[in-house]
Parts: sequence; C-alpha cells; structure tokens
Amino acid sequence: MIDNFSLGLTHGLMLLAAFILVRRPLLDREPSPRDVAPRKKRRA
Repeated sequence: MIDNFSLGLTHGLMLLAAFILVRRPLLDREPSPRDVAPRKKRRA
C-alpha cells in the first residue's frame, strides 16, 4: 500500500509541475537576433 501511495504521489506531483511549466507564456516566444533590448545609458 505504501508503494502505490508513493508512486501516485510522486507521479501526481510531476504531472502538476509539467502542467505548470507548459502553461508558462515564455515557452511560446523565442527572441530573434534582431530583438535586442535597448541598452541603458551609463552615467559617467
């Protein structure tokens, strides 16, 4: 019984983590080399 519980718990947690990672909006975007963030001006 402990084996079934531990297997179910660990697989459930991995499924939850995968679901959260897949829903992240940054996975759908890949910046191109032309997308350069503007550099901040340094004060001298």
